[in-house]
Order: sequence, then structure tokens, then C-alpha cells
Amino acid sequence: MIHGGELVAKALKNAGVECVFTLSGGHIMAMYDGCRKEGIRIIDVRHEQATTHAADAWARVNPGKIGVAMVTAGPGVTDSVTGVANAWRANSPILCIGGQGPFHNIGRGSLQEMDHVGLMRPITKWSGACYQTHRIPEYIELAIRHAVSGIPGPAFLEIPTDILSDVADEKTVKFPPIRTAPPRVAPSDDVVEEALELLQTAKKPVVMAGTSVKWSNAQPQLNAFLEKTNIPAYANGMGRGVIPRGSKHLFNRTRRGALGECDVLVLAGCLLDFRLNYGDDIPAETKIIQLEMDNLLIGQNRASDVALVGNLACSFESMMRVMDDKNITLDFSEYGKGLREQEDQKAQAMAGEAKSDNVPIEAQRLCQEIADFVATDDDMIVIGDGGDIVAKSAKVVPIPRNGLWMDPGPLGTLGVGMPFAIAAQAAFPKKKVLIIYGDGSFGLNGFEYDTAVRFNLPIVGIVGNDAAWGQMMRPQNALYGTPESTLLNPTRYDKIVEGMGGHGEFVENPADIRPAIERAFASGKPACVNVIIKRDMDFGGGIYM
Repeated sequence: MIHGGELVAKALKNAGVECVFTLSGGHIMAMYDGCRKEGIRIIDVRHEQATTHAADAWARVNPGKIGVAMVTAGPGVTDSVTGVANAWRANSPILCIGGQGPFHNIGRGSLQEMDHVGLMRPITKWSGACYQTHRIPEYIELAIRHAVSGIPGPAFLEIPTDILSDVADEKTVKFPPIRTAPPRVAPSDDVVEEALELLQTAKKPVVMAGTSVKWSNAQPQLNAFLEKTNIPAYANGMGRGVIPRGSKHLFNRTRRGALGECDVLVLAGCLLDFRLNYGDDIPAETKIIQLEMDNLLIGQNRASDVALVGNLACSFESMMRVMDDKNITLDFSEYGKGLREQEDQKAQAMAGEAKSDNVPIEAQRLCQEIADFVATDDDMIVIGDGGDIVAKSAKVVPIPRNGLWMDPGPLGTLGVGMPFAIAAQAAFPKKKVLIIYGDGSFGLNGFEYDTAVRFNLPIVGIVGNDAAWGQMMRPQNALYGTPESTLLNPTRYDKIVEGMGGHGEFVENPADIRPAIERAFASGKPACVNVIIKRDMDFGGGIYM
């Protein structure tokens, strides 16, 4: 006879789960006992929002696996909502298991009782509850199956505390097999041929690689297709990094112009949402070939001319196979050469600010120092958590060849930095993990440095500190003549981290940035490099909404 918490852990073990993220609560203690017995690592954090952010990151850094968070009832579940919503918009497959008051007291007003299932339903692929101890493994399989199928996303499972504590005969419990890898569904050949016919008419085609390339594990196939066709490619969302740094097919600074003149656009797991101005900047006559994992994502904001629905690895494999079968040759290398010349010119134009010795430090100088450091390590994991400083960094910081870049995704959630980093460092203890922080975003989950210290996770965060919510300060000031409610103090975040047992560095001069970063990593502790940068009040553009 084993209790429900042990059944949870055995089911998770069958799903290949190695680590769960949690914040202790009375309703869910039985699951900790089960995880301990099954050898599943428990990382307990300081705020439940961090549990679901960390589960999100675990799925991102471990393709084909699912991230798991365990939270107690009531405020434990409500605190986790932001992380679940972020995973929902990022299509990240996670399982959040929430506690509940005793089943025999449902509806009577027990401690922290509320409708968790109804709360989670709008931001999950599946939200349900298990009220029979012996059926716990079945419900976990059901939840995970929903999370990984079609468009990946979060699932929520509520289990009341008495159901977790009750016992069942292990010999009679059903343990269905649990599959966490996405199914490989391929488009039909006739649709593939339509797509290739469109590409044969193209003069200036562009590939936009996005999030579904990652969730399809389609990086090798995408790069093989680019090598076969020489189509210029750009990356968006979690597509950043799927085309290796230094690839002749990868472009960055010419995206707006290339999209404005393209005649055939291949949307490879990339949606026409706010990040691409809803498709409004793409000429009306441009033909669109869209590759997506699920038909529900086809045609958002603009109809596609050809839709290849299925696992993107299968779609690229099918396109290359049909090219070979039909003796179709596509070579757009000449168009790519022209774009490369434009890229080089833009890089030179940006070089001035990146070399500035001004004090306070120019944000672009800080970003370039970070970029130069990241370029020295092909295994690094880099996380962006902020507004201005992350947007600037994303333009210059290279994606390590064997590492990756993570940011919140389309929900734009601040506070993901340390939770993402905790999951990444726990999964890859030998890799360097670097967070690029805005000083505003540090305030949301900066206390998770305490978690990193307790678990000996030597994560380094670099704070671009302009003592302001910069991305809001400039438009607020430009539109209304005041930066009201957007200014912060030049807080010594480095001292805060030192107080928790980590390592701190304080930087005011540009020449000191690189040595401070190197000392931070050399410390072997969770570290904060607090860099005072110029507060820039000039508003030079719009806010994407």
C-alpha cells in the first residue's frame, strides 16, 4: 500500500521527470515524500511564481521533456498563475500540480479552498482535478498528453490533500505509459509541392524561424533546408539560436527591409503577432508559406497561401525529399550576398556607441561588453529579463552555438531571469548561466538569489541600472511631460546579493565591466554585477502592443 504522493512521484518518474520546482505547503507535503523516495530532485524557491517560470525554462532547455511545478492551495496556485500564463503564450509544455483542501470538505470553506481548476482553465491546454487516489497516474498521463500534443502548453492538475495522503494497492494501480516528445506528423506531398512551386517563382524570399522550430526539435532539418536553398533567414522568439551563430544563412539587422521587399515569406513556426507588426509591414502581394505544428496557428492576422501543418522537422524533410525527387534546384545565394553587405554597413554604423567611454556608461557599451564576453563561450546559456537593456542586448549578443538564449516570450513577463536561470543551471551544472537584467525586472524575483545560494548554483546576473523603468519612462515623458511613476533609486543590488551569501560587483566605468563579469564567474557563487548606466530620456520610437 502506497500513498497518493508516492503515486504522483512514480508517474512523474515514468515521464522522465528528474526535477520539480516548488514552494512548501501543507496541502502538498505527501508529494515531497514521494519525490524523495523516487530520487526526483526537489528545488524549493521563495515565491510560487518562480516555480512555474522554472518549469517553463526546464522544458525549454530540455527538448522533449516536461517541466513540473508543485504549489500549495489558494495563494500558492494564484501566485503561480503568471508563470503558467507565460508558458501558455510561449507554447511551453509544463505541468503544474496544485493542492486543494480535503475532498471530504469540498464546498465547506476549508483553508485556502477555491476554484483552482476554473482559474487555470483559460490559460492552460487542460485543467482538471483527481478525486481518487488510485487514479492519480492516469490523470498525470492525461495532463501531460494535453501539454505536449499539437501546440504545446501548460496543464494544471489539482489533487486534494486527503487524496494525496490516502493509500492504494500499488498492484492494482494503472500506470499508463507517458510520452513527452511531440508526435511527428507530416504534411501531405501535394501541399509540399505547392510550397516549392511558390519558391520557384521567388526572387527575394525570406525565412522567419520561430518558436515552433524549437518545440518540433527541427533545428537540424531547418539548417539543412537553408543549406540546400540559400534562402536568407531571420529568427524570432524561441527561434533565436536555432540557426547557429556565424551561419551564412542567418541575418539580423536587415529584417525590416528584407520583409518589406520579400516576394515569398516562409513563416517557419513564427506568428504574425506584435513582434512582426501583425504582418502589416509585409507587402500585400507577398506570398506566404506557413509551417506550423497545428492548424489553429495557421493564418493568424493574415491568410497563408500554402500551409504545411505538422511537426516542422517533418515538413522540412518532406520539402527536401520532394526537391530531390522532382529535381528541383533553389539557390538564392546572390540575394543573400546583397543583404550581407547591408548587414555589415549597419554593424559599422552602430560601432560608435558600443565603444563609448562616457560616464555614466552608455547602454550600448554595456551590451557590447556582454556580447564580447558571451562570444568567448560556445556553451553559455543567456537569459534576458527586462525591457530596454534586453532589447538592446538582443541586437548584439550572439547565441552560443551549444547554449541558447531565453527570454519571457510574447507575454513579456518581467521576473523570469533567476527562475529561468535556476532551471538552466540545475539542468546543466557545467554551463555558464548569465542573466541580462533591467533594474526594474530585478525587483520582481531577485530574491530567488537566495534559492541559487542554497542550491549552490553559480548564476551571474548583470544589471543595467539606470534607476528607471526605461521603456515606460521615455514615452511617458514624451507624451505627458513627466516621467511620473517610472523612476527608481540607483539601488545597490550587488549589496543585496552579497547579503544573501552571493558575490557582488559594482561598476561605474566602462573599462571595469569586463573584469567585473570575469570576477563574478570566477567567484563560483551566485553573483550580481550592478552596472550604473546613463538614464536616457530621449524617446525615439513607438511601443509595440
